[in-house]
Amino acid sequence: MNLTIKFNHRSLQQHLFLLLQSCKSTRELFQIHAQIVTNGFSQKNYILGKLCSVCIDGDDLLEHARKSFELIERPSTIVWNQMIRGYGRSESPHVSMELYNEMVGAEVNADGFTYAFVLMACAKASSLRQGEQLHGRVLCNGMWSNVFVQTNLVNMYGMGGGDGGLEKARRVFDEMPERSVVAWNSILVAHLRRGDVDGGGRVFGEMPEKNVVSWTTMVSALAQNGRCREALALFHAMMRAHVEMDDVAMVAALTACAELGDLNTGRWIHSCVGKGLEDGSHPRLVSLHNALIHMYASCGVVEEAYKVFKGMKRRSLVSWTTMITGYAKHGYAKEAIEVFRWMQDMKADEITFLGLLCACSHTGMVKEARYYFDYMIRSCGIEPKIEHYGCMVDVLSRAGQLDEANKLIETMPMKPNEAVWGALLGGCRIHKRVQLASHVIHQLKLGLEPHCAVGYLVLLSNIYAAAKRWIDVAGVRRSLADIKARKPSGCSWIQVNGAIHDFAAGDWKHGHANEICEMADGIARHSKLANLELDESEILLGFDEGISRL
Repeated sequence: MNLTIKFNHRSLQQHLFLLLQSCKSTRELFQIHAQIVTNGFSQKNYILGKLCSVCIDGDDLLEHARKSFELIERPSTIVWNQMIRGYGRSESPHVSMELYNEMVGAEVNADGFTYAFVLMACAKASSLRQGEQLHGRVLCNGMWSNVFVQTNLVNMYGMGGGDGGLEKARRVFDEMPERSVVAWNSILVAHLRRGDVDGGGRVFGEMPEKNVVSWTTMVSALAQNGRCREALALFHAMMRAHVEMDDVAMVAALTACAELGDLNTGRWIHSCVGKGLEDGSHPRLVSLHNALIHMYASCGVVEEAYKVFKGMKRRSLVSWTTMITGYAKHGYAKEAIEVFRWMQDMKADEITFLGLLCACSHTGMVKEARYYFDYMIRSCGIEPKIEHYGCMVDVLSRAGQLDEANKLIETMPMKPNEAVWGALLGGCRIHKRVQLASHVIHQLKLGLEPHCAVGYLVLLSNIYAAAKRWIDVAGVRRSLADIKARKPSGCSWIQVNGAIHDFAAGDWKHGHANEICEMADGIARHSKLANLELDESEILLGFDEGISRL
């Protein structure tokens, strides 16, 4: 950089300002800063405001901006604003609020940008109380008409938490004479943060203008709240509206595809991702790869999941864990263990080990499960959670090691939950341990509401039926009748020619109910012809009908 050309004082300052505007590297920034100091401009607010702005918008240069700021004897409002903005965006938003208080103490006049930036910091720090105080100052200082300030008030109340936050955000929003798409997005997020997805949907429908943030926010909220069909329907509407897909929207849509088993849409999204994703090198796009792995694995196409995984040049811990869990879901324990061994220097966490233990559980690999459970504790220093104990109880119970599983439950450092007891009960069913099953049900009933124990009582009835203890079967069914129990219907779905078909047990309203029953009967007949014995002790349904005949 050649700064040897002679400029007069004003021209040189303007030249340095323009150099800051076009600055592209930290090294270049430091060179310009050195010229600012050596040419006597270290107290010029005009150029120092720009310097702070460039530092804040760069990478890891906030502290450099702070040091420069502290050397200014009388910072202007613009310089204060830049520092408040910088800390408001950082992981230390409380510093932004402290700077504002210092600014007030220094009797520097705040403007609309000042209040907007501090309100942004309050929102990020979930500091509703300080935000409300700022709201009062906004009104006292005549800044209420500032649309930027109003929008950040909506955002602050919506993000700040506490009782009545949504109502206050709505009140500010309703009083705004003009509302930008950013303001609409803020009130949309306020509803969704409170779990009010329906309210958020109404706001979304009322929006006169939507941008990619509006669409993405709503698609993500629907997917995260289990409303996956609606999420995909809105995602397709987003495509029809020619809104450019961003990675957040695609991750949300892929999550919905995974939950619904919608492989066709998932593959279509994969094809639309573009060349930017193909090398997997961009840190922001790693989450998209992870979502693709999860989608393919959830849809049963584990080979495609592994192809995406193997093609990644950069992987996060989530990438490794998602692949391990994907293999575990489909019983590929050896492949899951191989991926774990491939992790090398990547430190596994408790979720990674949970995936490994699940893989061992689904394939009866008791020795390996014991090894990784011990390895997790002794070598990685990870304290097992109840989910890890549940996996160990499950793998031991499936393998017939029921006494060891029961002893493990007794020595757990936390109270066993219904999933842990349920895993042991499942082993009792497999290995016909009737007395232990009765003990498990007793423990379950102590910790569950009666209506929550229905599934386990049904399982106990099946265990008694397998042992031909019909009096005990009748006793369990009377207990079910006493609590007016109804067993939730089993359900499944399948995708055929791009359409997803739902099936629920006992659903005679289904358009193909007769064909489904004929197919089930055909399978039963073929089983008998092949000398395969059906275990009719497992068939408790017609459940309600059986109870009514007792």
